Order: sequence, then structure tokens, then C-alpha cells
Amino acid sequence: MTHLLLREIRHNPLLWLLVFVPVVFVGESLVPDAHTLLFVLSVLAIVPLATLLSHATESVAAKTGDAAGGLLNATLGNLTELVIALAALRAGQYTLVKASIAGAIVTNTLFMLGASFLLGGLRHHVQEFSRVGARFQAGLLFLATVAMLIPSAVAGADSAPATFTHQLSVSLSLLLIVAYGLGLVFSLGTHRELFGSVEHAEQGEAPWPLGLALATLAGVTLLVALVSEVFVASVQQAAETFGMTPAFVGFIVVALVGAAAEMASAFSGARKNRLDLSVGIALGSAAQIALFVAPVLVLLSYVLGPEPMTLQFWPGAVVMMLIATMTAALVTTSGRSAWFVGVLVLMVYLVFATTLYLLPPRAL
Repeated sequence: MTHLLLREIRHNPLLWLLVFVPVVFVGESLVPDAHTLLFVLSVLAIVPLATLLSHATESVAAKTGDAAGGLLNATLGNLTELVIALAALRAGQYTLVKASIAGAIVTNTLFMLGASFLLGGLRHHVQEFSRVGARFQAGLLFLATVAMLIPSAVAGADSAPATFTHQLSVSLSLLLIVAYGLGLVFSLGTHRELFGSVEHAEQGEAPWPLGLALATLAGVTLLVALVSEVFVASVQQAAETFGMTPAFVGFIVVALVGAAAEMASAFSGARKNRLDLSVGIALGSAAQIALFVAPVLVLLSYVLGPEPMTLQFWPGAVVMMLIATMTAALVTTSGRSAWFVGVLVLMVYLVFATTLYLLPPRAL
């Protein structure tokens, strides 16, 4: 089976960039203080890994269906972000943790979804997807946004004791995890028939055998996590070199690089008229971060962190997450898309990115 993997690497020039994967680790050991160099090398290494992960995910989706394939891709993609967040959690960098959570939700909901609509629409006049699945994920996102809005809204109340926000965050985290678990039971179990894919996909290359695809997913996910650690360690100082603000780095740069693997799969699916896979990855990943990753980090902060972390976010971050959720719900109402729909969604994202680049928020 390995000959299929080697053949894919030989025939895809983008995968030749895999040579930068060992170069990143060598560079980290030889010149650990060359942050700008390590930043560039880590980005060059993540791109081919994302491409490889995309092909493996499409092969798994061909066997399991787009709904399960999208969930699998979102889970593996978010594993990288979870590893990065855990490292920051242990160091007590709660500002970075919360910025990466909010940034990942907004980036997946707006940039990944909008770019998928745009790239797919440029190749296909009108595309269709399961609006039931999209609205379901948007509903989960709305629930999580409400749960993150409440601690920020009531934290300033005079009658609230000092421990109130911590107790509320733990309670809401448990509720969100339960809601996410019940959502999986609903979408993959009791009402699975409602989440069928719209059959308009193009016939592309033959998928890999399931064993090779799963082995590639596991190996590449591990490499992405390792390279991402180098990226995060170097991104702050490299950002200063390039004139980027801390807010822009947390919300935009880290989120984009962390979601590179998922984006490769989403964009490829959209180009092949498999928009159900693209929408499932984009919204499914955002929902998983909001309903599972963020609550788990709050709970783990009591074990790993120097002090407990709360679900209280900077108000601007909550507003952006809420607008992103409402945008996703609005554009997925009809179950149809064209390239200009993608432009509209991307414009909302660019409004946020421009604001964060010029005016960083205060500490979370």
C-alpha cells in the first residue's frame, strides 16, 4: 500500500515540500532563537502535510460518507489546536488560549466556509448541499456562543461573588459537552437519514485503501502537531518582525495555520462538487471547538494550569463569534450556493481581520 503514497508524492509537486518537515526539526535544534526562520519553515512544512491529510480524509469519506468524513477531519484538525492550547494552558497563557479558541471558531465559520463557496462556485455554476446538516451545526454554534456570552455579560454584576464566574464556567462547560455528545448521537445515530449528502460529486481519482488512509491520517496528524508547536513557539517574535499585532496573531495567523489541514480538505471537496464535505468540515470543526475543545480546556485548567480558566472572553471576541454564527445560518438557509455567496462571507471575515490588525483588543 505504501507505493500508492509514494506515487502520490511523486506526482504532486506540492508534496515535494515535505522535505521541509525534517528541516524544521533540525533548524529548531541548531538555531532555536532564529524565530523568523523557524516561522517560515514551519509554514512551508504544514502546507504539504495539509495536502496529504486532505487526500487521506477524502479516501476515508469515500468509505464512510461525507457526514462521518467531515466529523473525522474536524476531529483530527482540532487535535492540533487542542495540543497547542494545552501547551499554552500549562504555561498559564490564558490570553493566547482564548484568542486561539475564538479565532478558530471565526476562521472556520467564515474563512473556510466562504472560501469553499467561492472556490466551488468558480468551477460549478450553482452547488447544492444538505441544509439540514448545515443548520444543525449552526444551531450548535449558536448554543455555544450563548454559553460564552453569558459569563462575559454577567461578570461585571455587583452582586456576583468572586467565585461566581468560575462556578458558572464549569457548569456551562459540562452542559456544552453533554450537548455536543447528544448532537453526535442525533446526527450519526437516531436521525442519521436526515444528514445524507447531496449527490452531485465528481468522480475523481480512486480512493486509497482504508488502512492506508487511516495510517496516513494518524501519522500526518502527529507531524502537524509537532510542527505546529515549533510554529507557535516562533510566531510571537516573528509577528513583531512582520509588524503584526498580538490580537491579529491569535485570532488570524494561528487560527489559519492551525486549520490548514482542514482547509485543504474543505477546498478540495468544494472544487469536486462535494460541498457537503466542505460545509461539514467548516461548521463541524467550529462547533467542535466551541462545544468540546473550549469546555475541556476549562476543566483541564483545574489540573494542568496555574489557576482555573473561565469562559469569560473579551466582549469583542464574543460579538465576532455571534456574528459569524448568524452569517453561517443566513447563507446556509437555502441549501444552495454560488461564488458570490462565498465573497460575502469572506468580506465579513476580512472586516474582522482588518479591525484586529489595526486595533488589538485589550487583555482577555
